[in-house]
Amino acid sequence: MNALFFIQKICRQATDTLTRMAIGLGMTVGTITAFAQPITPDNKPNDTQLKLMDRGYGMFIHFGVKTFSGDEWSDGTVPVEKYNPTRLDCDQWVRVARDAGFRYVLLVTKHHDGFCLWDSQYTDYDVASSPIKTDVVKAVSDACRKYGLQFGIYYSLWDRHEPTYRGKDFSNYVDYMINQLRELFTSYGPICELWFDGGWDKPVVDWDLPRVYAEVKKMQPDCAIGVNHTVVDKEGSRKHILPDSMIVDNQYHLQYFPTDFRLWDPKIAHRLDKKQYLHKGKSYYLPFEHTVCISKDWNWFQKEQPKTVRHLDELEELFYWCTTNGNTLVVNVAPDQSGRIRENEANAIIALNRDRLHIQPDKPLPHGGKIISLGAAATASSVYEKNDNLYGAHWAVDGGMQTRWAAAEKQAELIVPLNKEEAFDKITIFEYCDVEQGADGFSNKRINRIRSYRIDAWLDEHWECIYISDEPMGDCKVIRFPRTYRAEKVRLKVLDSSLPPSIYEFNVIQTR
Repeated sequence: MNALFFIQKICRQATDTLTRMAIGLGMTVGTITAFAQPITPDNKPNDTQLKLMDRGYGMFIHFGVKTFSGDEWSDGTVPVEKYNPTRLDCDQWVRVARDAGFRYVLLVTKHHDGFCLWDSQYTDYDVASSPIKTDVVKAVSDACRKYGLQFGIYYSLWDRHEPTYRGKDFSNYVDYMINQLRELFTSYGPICELWFDGGWDKPVVDWDLPRVYAEVKKMQPDCAIGVNHTVVDKEGSRKHILPDSMIVDNQYHLQYFPTDFRLWDPKIAHRLDKKQYLHKGKSYYLPFEHTVCISKDWNWFQKEQPKTVRHLDELEELFYWCTTNGNTLVVNVAPDQSGRIRENEANAIIALNRDRLHIQPDKPLPHGGKIISLGAAATASSVYEKNDNLYGAHWAVDGGMQTRWAAAEKQAELIVPLNKEEAFDKITIFEYCDVEQGADGFSNKRINRIRSYRIDAWLDEHWECIYISDEPMGDCKVIRFPRTYRAEKVRLKVLDSSLPPSIYEFNVIQTR
């Protein structure tokens, strides 16, 4: 055993030497070219961040031994033999991503259970020890080059299988992690993004992130690195701050540092999201990357039975919301136990691009138009518990997806004043839904309250009905008008609701 580790050590030293030689030539092992600036205090994006923002839209892929056990989070004891895809087709995953207009793929290489999708010399809890030994990281990275997409990886800091994670000297696990990252970053070509997760399980200092960040940047300087739950309320705190609250520059702090972008899945940033965050008294510019599941049930790993996907209206509006203001979006489309993306999910995400987004290579991502109601002085017929601070009408037009107007009665009205000089031809409504939690404690089912409603516009000194529906509103209702309107105000009139209605965002939009 000692001889084996001695040989491995010599091999790693040789790899390190090759990496340093490559860097000296302006490249890395795996063919990377120009150097990129590591994060430094600034009030504008650096080259790495500009490339992240330019990519903008990626496909998240969760796949591993948990795909076969049915867990979202396992404790690392699921037998490796469980991993047994019958028709593994990583090429299909990336073809779907290409056809859906994604510009990069973000592959979960190791989740919290510690199972690795590549043949790692540092563990036997990987695909090489399973019945199907395909190196999935290689297959996906090769397919990305084949179809012209960039390749990014997710790697969990938390590891519920690796023994050194529970050892007395945690630096041994940090060594383990860096060794695995070295395998990934020197064997699979350019990696555009590294997405860290699971940091909450240990004190921040234990992760030795400055060392980890520096090691990755030495190998691939262009790689953008982010850590989930990036922002906290103050230095030294672990009180996470919702992206919805990030509307003032230099108010909040970075608990994980260095980092090139912010994360908190699956939260949605504010429409007026700010980018300046503090670390040890200095201000850093950090964009935000959103994560959304294509399934309505919010599951990351695919389950045995097919799940309903989000409506195209919701996916489209979430795309516009999440890719605006210099932020990015990854949508999770997980392969099933066969090792393929299910046809219903492939069809939905491809249709989103073909029928709605029409994303073009090397062109800016499409936007959903101008929201002319943002920040309007909205009023309502009632407010739940008469608490304007938590449920006032203004929260329906503030640009935040975690704040909401809530009425006190089942029949209620929301009135939004507008600038009559600005035309509109679309209205989108994100309704607050009640949630039924799944038996796994992770998946859930959203239940609408609003069952019938109408939209009125104040035209020629009277209310004119411009839309009415006797069907449930849905998670995101999109109303497209065949003509443009100019009105002093619009009104949402809830006619029937199972419980007092509540609205996250009511957006009046100009698209043409």
